[in-house]
Amino acid sequence: MIDITIPGHRTFRFQHLVMDYNGTLALDGTLLEGVRPRLELLAEQLHLHVITADTFGLAQEQLRGINCKLIILPGKEQASAKVDYVHSLGDEQVAAIGNGRNDRLMLEAAMLGLVVVQGEGASIESCLVANLLVPDILTALDLLLHPKRLIATLRS
Repeated sequence: MIDITIPGHRTFRFQHLVMDYNGTLALDGTLLEGVRPRLELLAEQLHLHVITADTFGLAQEQLRGINCKLIILPGKEQASAKVDYVHSLGDEQVAAIGNGRNDRLMLEAAMLGLVVVQGEGASIESCLVANLLVPDILTALDLLLHPKRLIATLRS
């Protein structure tokens, strides 16, 4: 669990981190450099969930050895499936990271939604509902590993 009290805002008590795969953790199906060690550290504090359509068919292989639950979605209704998954975990216990239009509902539902802008870009709809927009996945994961960074950004 990660507890973060944001002065003038709220207290976050995260038990789950839900992440998109392609465009978020990976580019062209390959896990981005530096992601694996950060996920391994976060897995000591949170339940990690990767939810994806797995466009390139590499997610299972790329995530092998990381303590996370991989959910591969069918091609249709991905946005609904992702938000339903967040709801099943309890919205208030979830931080979510994504970049695509199909991530917008889960980012909005999660207690903390982070949008990453990388090689695939980021959907405007997702940017508009997220709590934070960050330049890359390493920055997003580091915000959870170093919560005082979140405090500095989100406090009132």
